[in-house]
Amino acid sequence: MRFLFSPFGTAGDVYPMLGAAIELKSRGHEVTFITNGYFEEAVTRHGIEYVELGTKQEFLDSTANADLWHPMRGFRHVFETLIASALRRQYDAFEQLFQRGPSLGIVNVFGFGGLLAREKLGVPIVTLHVQPAVIWSRIEPPRLPGIRGPRWFQDLQFRLGERFFIDRTVCPRLNDLRRELGLPSVRRIAHWWHSPDGVVCTFPDWYAAAQPDWPANTVQTDFPLWDEDAEELPRQIEEFLAAGSAPLVFTPGSGNQFGASFFEAAVEAAGRLHRRAILCTPFPQHVPRNLPADVIRSEYAPFSRLLPRSAAMIHHGGVGTTAQALAAGVPQLIMPLAHDQFDNAARVARLGVGDTLLPARFTGKALARKLEPLLTSPDVAARCKAMAARLTQRDGCQRTALVLERWAAA
Repeated sequence: MRFLFSPFGTAGDVYPMLGAAIELKSRGHEVTFITNGYFEEAVTRHGIEYVELGTKQEFLDSTANADLWHPMRGFRHVFETLIASALRRQYDAFEQLFQRGPSLGIVNVFGFGGLLAREKLGVPIVTLHVQPAVIWSRIEPPRLPGIRGPRWFQDLQFRLGERFFIDRTVCPRLNDLRRELGLPSVRRIAHWWHSPDGVVCTFPDWYAAAQPDWPANTVQTDFPLWDEDAEELPRQIEEFLAAGSAPLVFTPGSGNQFGASFFEAAVEAAGRLHRRAILCTPFPQHVPRNLPADVIRSEYAPFSRLLPRSAAMIHHGGVGTTAQALAAGVPQLIMPLAHDQFDNAARVARLGVGDTLLPARFTGKALARKLEPLLTSPDVAARCKAMAARLTQRDGCQRTALVLERWAAA
């Protein structure tokens, strides 16, 4: 059987699918990965066939715009810079690849071209959601930017947002292509992006329980917890870890090109708490000059290796980073910026393993004040340990692969 994966987004969106793709390849299946050129090397390194869906430069240009990290403008920016121009390319890729023989297509929340192929060509396409924030529920609403109040009022706000914001962003370009393909127009995009052929949610029910008003064909597995180059830590980090106490780890997101103020606050907070720290970013210009001896920068570190040897994780709230911190059993402090990050922050707080500090208040003093109880509370430590115990098996990729195999054989 052939599996055709096609995710849009940053590493937090792409790597969970890549982990499942690698697992399926190891089980003897043919796998093709259709995504942005930024991830080509990560895909081909594992011997998986790669099809380009947008260039690496397009990805870098998109992440270089501050709108990507804005709570209200982020969705529109992602659609207009990465997805709109690739709608037809994704459709065409599926059309060509399905001609090779029986296959199952897997897209994420932005896989509109794949869903068009399903309608027009009658090919099987399933949706894989890595974050619960993209599944709206009137019963247990996810935490989204700007939506507050009692549940009935949140539902009203969401329906208005879907009509006047999500649909107005997506429908003009999407429906132009639908008319070209001889398909009727659609609306209510935040409901349409769940494939009728199946929805896989790669997060456990204790993190976000399935609701009665979720799509009927939804299956939950577990966090993929796939980590690129997870075999070992860079030598610089190994030496730093061996030289002292467990450090605080800071990252505003692997693609965040606007992290200067985040890292300034990080260095100040670490000093106030007399803690060592590792600043994770591929952009050295964001890091303050002349770092203290007990603070280092790392371009990249596999969190599955680093976080179990750390004191806490301070990050943007992407679901992949959130899951790695849960698996490591360390407290988290989240500075949510956009997208699903507010929802993940709320879930971490609800589990009692972390806290939230909004960007406008993210100063060194405030950060130290928020971190201190997370680092010293026996109750927080016990809850973190309990969360890690739930993820000991780290079998999310295997469980997701089994579901996809079953659906492909149906």
